[in-house]
Amino acid sequence: MNDHLNWHALTKEEVLRLLETDPERGLTSEEAKKRLEKYGPNELTEKKKISPVKLFLRQFTSVLMLILIAAVIISAALGETLDALIILVIVLACGILGFIQEFRAEKAMAALKKMAALTALVIRDGKETRVPVAELVPGDNIFLNTGDKVPADCRLLEGLNLKAEEAALTGESVPTEKDAGVVLKEDAPPGDRKNMCFSATIITYGHGKAVVTATGMQTEFGKIAGLLQEVEAPPTPLEQRLAVVGKWLGILCLAIVAVVTLIEVVFRHEPVLDMFIWAVSLAVAAVPEALPAVVTGALAIGVQRMAKSMAIIRRLPAVETLGCTTVICSDKTGTLTRNEMTVREVYADGKLFEISGTGYEPKGEFRHQNRPVDPSGEAALALLGKIIAVNNDAYLTREKAGWTIVGDPTEGALVAAAAKAGLDVGRLRQELPRIGEIPFDSERKCMTTIHRAGEQKLAFVKGAPEVILRKCSAIWTDHQEVDFSAEEKEAVLKINEDMAKRALRVLAAGYRFLPPEIEEYNAEEIEKELVFVGLIGMIDPPREEAKQAIQSCREAGIKAVMVTGDHHLTATAIGIELGLFAQEALTPEKAKQFTLTGSELDRLTQEELVARVEDTAVYARVSPEHKMRIVDAWQARRHVVAMTGDGVNDAPALKKADIGVAMGITGTDVTKEAADMTLLDDNFATIVKAVEEGRGIYDNIKKYLVYLLSCNITEVLVCFFSALFNWMIPLAPIHLLWINLITDGLPALALGVDPADPGIMKRPPRDPKESIFTRRVVSIMLLMGIWMTLILLPVFYWYWKTGGPGGLTEAYVSAAPLGYRPEEFLILKAQTITVALLVIFELFNCYNCRHEIQSLFKIGWFGNKWLNLAVLSSLALTLAVMYIPGVSKAFHLVPLSLVDWAVTIILGFTLVIFVETVKFAIRLTSQPKRAVQ
Repeated sequence: MNDHLNWHALTKEEVLRLLETDPERGLTSEEAKKRLEKYGPNELTEKKKISPVKLFLRQFTSVLMLILIAAVIISAALGETLDALIILVIVLACGILGFIQEFRAEKAMAALKKMAALTALVIRDGKETRVPVAELVPGDNIFLNTGDKVPADCRLLEGLNLKAEEAALTGESVPTEKDAGVVLKEDAPPGDRKNMCFSATIITYGHGKAVVTATGMQTEFGKIAGLLQEVEAPPTPLEQRLAVVGKWLGILCLAIVAVVTLIEVVFRHEPVLDMFIWAVSLAVAAVPEALPAVVTGALAIGVQRMAKSMAIIRRLPAVETLGCTTVICSDKTGTLTRNEMTVREVYADGKLFEISGTGYEPKGEFRHQNRPVDPSGEAALALLGKIIAVNNDAYLTREKAGWTIVGDPTEGALVAAAAKAGLDVGRLRQELPRIGEIPFDSERKCMTTIHRAGEQKLAFVKGAPEVILRKCSAIWTDHQEVDFSAEEKEAVLKINEDMAKRALRVLAAGYRFLPPEIEEYNAEEIEKELVFVGLIGMIDPPREEAKQAIQSCREAGIKAVMVTGDHHLTATAIGIELGLFAQEALTPEKAKQFTLTGSELDRLTQEELVARVEDTAVYARVSPEHKMRIVDAWQARRHVVAMTGDGVNDAPALKKADIGVAMGITGTDVTKEAADMTLLDDNFATIVKAVEEGRGIYDNIKKYLVYLLSCNITEVLVCFFSALFNWMIPLAPIHLLWINLITDGLPALALGVDPADPGIMKRPPRDPKESIFTRRVVSIMLLMGIWMTLILLPVFYWYWKTGGPGGLTEAYVSAAPLGYRPEEFLILKAQTITVALLVIFELFNCYNCRHEIQSLFKIGWFGNKWLNLAVLSSLALTLAVMYIPGVSKAFHLVPLSLVDWAVTIILGFTLVIFVETVKFAIRLTSQPKRAVQ
């Protein structure tokens, strides 16, 4: 197979022969696998990823770590072998912990990228199936539809009104018309190759079928991708803010460390090398240099958890924004409703027919005035059925679980209704072959297909009733076409309105025999002088979970808004049933004042819309262009807006919104790429779950930081004031590094996966400009640090000078068996009690930090199993280094008595009592904000 052929200069048959593929059956799975091994994944070559070994070594490249390693080497050279070895082991353990953290984040990000990847519709083993774009190979037969991003370079086999926007490749902003039938000269430039579609371009109109000719770096786009290698994603706003905070905290900590070191060396005449190692150890323990990495990991792992709830986050900053969302503007069909359309009523030839049956099963009964009707005996029904069967791209399929559809749910419901009327849809489509098409357009609000009927050409049109009626000059009644008077149009509109009041989505259908001279199929020429045939009323029932989600939104201070192309009466009826309107607007008449239609919106200036936007719960008969105005209006009122969409024209509104939400089932590739989040189930309730998860992730990052920094503040303050009081230093370098390892490690990470607060969706959204370090957070953090310092300093001094509860006598008795002089033992015991108390303080503090203001006794001690395991592990390791004889000596620790532990635990628990008192005071003075109604 020649990889460098000029495919555009070959006929379709030659292309298929050279690629050894069958347009009807496609490639077999085995052949596709072989070609994937030969050609590689269909993706641009990425920047080489960092290896696990390099990732591990990177943990030791920070200035502080390098200085500490150098100090260990110097200590070992001067004979302090054991101390040097212990510190080196702890440094390695810290590096391993950092490596695990970063490695998990890398894996999580890779998994997210894979989940967010686009898919392509291909023929494999004779069946239509979706495969990840990366798995496409030359010879694959693919389908291209409006809104698709072309997944690879391909030669067109079929095309109907196909146009592609190729600005990404050629710079040409006007969409290029495609023609599968032409054969071009070999030297035709890419921009002139009308029989080809190229990777990364966008199908803007029509649909077609093509065979893949090149993938990955062999595509036209791949050839110029040398300068487009994937670069690292920029840090999120939260990471940037935390990096600044970390920098200033680091500077402050280093300044304090420098002051303490100077005091110890100049006034206490401590050895310079010892103080140097101590200073670096305190800096390593106190400086939060890993904050951005920790946040990336927490965000990425949290986003993986969101994926299990059917929400794929494409950009990490969206997680931060989700927690601030104040407005969710949602499409109706499939998002707020079940997307299981069923035709309930049909109006034709002056009669209203009711149709039974549910879902897409082609079984049901037609009734008129409560009497069964044989559809085959009603000529109007037969004609209407013929129109909705062939002006349609969906088809029914029977699975083990029942009848389903391939295609749009609305079109599926129409096919099912035609089948219920006894029509053979497949045979009709053969008898009336489609020779042209004008796809649905949100501005025209209709779809037209052109068919060959014997020697004649016939146009079938379906769309919004008010639009179709304007295009009609005749009506089909009593087996013939007659003039369509204004009075008759008003009567049909009244029927349409009555159907809409019953929450039915209504479509109108008509036809027209085309003059032979019409060759160009455009809307202006085709969609006029139509013959009106009938109305089809279908229902898509609201999702039960959507009702509950809207109630959750209300409690969370989030405004839920429905934006739909449906008739305003249908939209209002569904809105009332979903609970979108306030209590005072629970009837269609009252709800009207909280509803805006597209035509009404067009008459409003942007300033007028901004004034009305907060009072509007439903937008009906709107186009994607209106969505932009709605987003702008909400943002003008300083709201954080999430907007859903699925069509090509929705992409600008999704980009404009603070959170763009694409539909995973019905959404186009363009929409998915423009969005921040994709719903795998197209369900409104999933958006609300994602908001809840986003709030929870942000909360957990805050918990982690409050815990980490309050503990670091304590370590720095204890050392600083000891030096200021001209005391000996309470914590040796080994102690500082050990505490940093066991308390800032597993317990802190466990806080990152803490379950969300049960009341998280009962509080108002967070201000997006609000720093994570609010005045309350900083106050709580400082108060925790100060309290621990105020307890630790006197306890250290007490043990240092008196030996603690047993007094000096007991200290002297205990010293001899351990091989220490009494004075040396007093110092070691004072340092041991300081280490023990600091560890106990920090382990209790994990639980304090689980909620900013709620009582620990209310939320419970055992709600986070990972935290409980982490705390037990840290405690067990601390006991091990104190009581294993050789280890305790290496760590400069001595065993504590039961009385000492009783003192430690009682004093440690005072932190819980103190924080509970602070939280109680906060709850007394805090006034809850009023949620959005």
